[in-house]
Amino acid sequence: MIGTLVNVATILFGSLIGSLVKSGLNERYHTILMQGMGLAVIGLGISAVATNLPNSQFPVLFIISLAIGGLVGEMTRFEERFKSGLSFILKGRVNEGLTTAILLFCVGTLSIVGPIEAALNQHYTYLYSNAILDGFTSIVLAATFGFSIAFSAVILLIWQGSIYFLASYASIFFTPELLIEFSIIGGLLILSTGLNIVGIHSFKTLNLLPALLIPILFFAGKLLIG
Repeated sequence: MIGTLVNVATILFGSLIGSLVKSGLNERYHTILMQGMGLAVIGLGISAVATNLPNSQFPVLFIISLAIGGLVGEMTRFEERFKSGLSFILKGRVNEGLTTAILLFCVGTLSIVGPIEAALNQHYTYLYSNAILDGFTSIVLAATFGFSIAFSAVILLIWQGSIYFLASYASIFFTPELLIEFSIIGGLLILSTGLNIVGIHSFKTLNLLPALLIPILFFAGKLLIG
């Protein structure tokens, strides 16, 4: 868990620095920062999909996952309940900023593979690399949306911690095929967030998060049947 704790620390530190920078910027600088971050997020999402989709052995699984996951998210009103539960700190664009932070920090390849490598092989390179990237990203996000971005560190701790302990006791499920499907869906969620930020379209991205569960159910069922 040391790698995850380092990751959490860099996000908190980056959020602090970014929020201090934010106080010295006027609105037009905030706007260009948000636009720049939106384009960067779009690029990260496209890169994740383009890298992993050609390696998928089940090229329609991500489509089915997004469809089923989206329906589940909409039926349970996941995004609405999430934002309502945090309404005491979320105001205005902070909703969008925190959603962006959670997706960038939690559903990226390094954030998923890192805890698995730490649990199975005691390798922390991925987590330390992710910590550095998240630290710089949190500076930009906090400079745009404010210190509330730091709350994403709590979500990251729960997310990576869950993966770490699950991988420790159920390593057979974390196959390269599953990680590829995770990365494809995660890339598309990140892409949709980028489109939201730059105002091209408005996606209920959090309602699509249950899509990440579908590959787990698929491969678990495949393992049981096979």
